[in-house]
Amino acid sequence: MIPKTFEEFECTLSHNAPPKEWSEPLQSLWFDAKGDWEASHDIVQDLHSPMGSWIHAYLHRKEGDKWNAGYWYGRADKPFPECSLDEELKVLVEANL
Repeated sequence: MIPKTFEEFECTLSHNAPPKEWSEPLQSLWFDAKGDWEASHDIVQDLHSPMGSWIHAYLHRKEGDKWNAGYWYGRADKPFPECSLDEELKVLVEANL
């Protein structure tokens, strides 16, 4: 079942894996929220879409690679965010619900 809110998404973080029926972008965000940057990146690097680029940008921003993040924000046609990483994660999750 796909969560309807960010709070419902957060409740799934106690599970061992994201549900298979979730979209790949949402699964990628789930892994990031669980603290598994590598698993999140493994999924998103194969997503050739504006959403994939946006998540990719967020992950490199989180990693501290501002140049790489800026490249991916450009690919996603998004400005480099002023908000916190936690706020951006919430925006990304909500955009995928």
